Amino acid sequence: MQVPQTKIGIGMDACVTPLRHAGLSLVQTTDFFYPLVDDPYMQGKIACANVLSDLYAMGVTECDNMLMLLGVSTKMSEKERDVVVPLMLRGFRDAAAEANTSVNGGQTVMNPWCTIGGVATSICQSTELIVPDSAVVGDVLVLTKPLGTQVAVNAHQWLDQPERWNRIKLVVAEDDVKKAYYRAMNSMARLNKKAALLMHKYNAHGATDVTGFGLLGHAQNLAKNQRNEVSFIIHNLPIIAKMAAVAKACGNMFHLLQGSSAETSGGLLICLPREQAAAYCKDIEKQEGYQAWIIGIVEKGNRTARIIDKPRVIEVPAKEKEGELWQDGLAFDIQALWSPKLSRVAVVVVASTEATSSYLISADWLPSFLLVSSVMWPPQGFKNASPCDTRSFVSRR
Repeated sequence: MQVPQTKIGIGMDACVTPLRHAGLSLVQTTDFFYPLVDDPYMQGKIACANVLSDLYAMGVTECDNMLMLLGVSTKMSEKERDVVVPLMLRGFRDAAAEANTSVNGGQTVMNPWCTIGGVATSICQSTELIVPDSAVVGDVLVLTKPLGTQVAVNAHQWLDQPERWNRIKLVVAEDDVKKAYYRAMNSMARLNKKAALLMHKYNAHGATDVTGFGLLGHAQNLAKNQRNEVSFIIHNLPIIAKMAAVAKACGNMFHLLQGSSAETSGGLLICLPREQAAAYCKDIEKQEGYQAWIIGIVEKGNRTARIIDKPRVIEVPAKEKEGELWQDGLAFDIQALWSPKLSRVAVVVVASTEATSSYLISADWLPSFLLVSSVMWPPQGFKNASPCDTRSFVSRR
């Protein structure tokens, strides 16, 4: 007897289309957005992670092909395009490589706005999918990334806008805003692949990723899709440190504590059996070095979701380590090398004593510091390079 295959159309994170070949389905998604960080390379990584996240939300851990969609702004000068576009392309490709896939096509257009996104496609057997419709009473809700990315990005932009900065400077320091921005950027660029792999191990009953509709919007959408008569109740809100205070100071601008603040490339919101959830959170922290949180429960209801009136805000990270730049649990050092021969600067990110990455940029165009995934040390042309003053370099971000 042939088992009917799942078909999912518009409404959830990715479409699932049964193929004419027995037992196989096409899982596909697309997304794009405008730049939200200063760093073109990181913008490319975030865009790719955001596209792939829709597959991961369905439990699909392998992507067979990616397309890239790029809009190049006509408002950029030729020099700006020559610098920014290759960086975005490289960031997107590097994130795809990290996901064990590759970009094999796409489309580029010239228009007034700079945009980047893509299409992710996977051919799956039914066992590779976790259909997001099986939550049961007694399950708990787990979130794999902190909230507050939109608030952090906006607060960082306001550092150069006195009128807006004056609204929040009484509740947050400039250094805290910079740390929140780097934490947000790092979080958005991080893949949800491990989170998806562990969904299979710990018998998840369904998931969605938290993006443009905010935590509550996506929780409500997931609740509506359940076969059983259940509702989601959210008690805890893990938020990038200091951003809850910023959101409160801005009145009704973000609605972060109400769950309506948009996120970009956010975490997975997962329905897990109660007895498996703590082990899931422990396992993902062990594998990735990042926390996940139990934020709510599944109870009998009418397929709705809500956040309680006074949710508990969990500051992420709860405690900082001295010298930490933005990433939990791993301190980074920034070094800069100058090559007179190439008239270039190499930015080197050093974790512990090992040079983990490097990137070449024009000496006359120093963007915000780049975290690059490719390992290349010493960089070409830099064998006899002389060190720059790191503090001077960092101050020029």
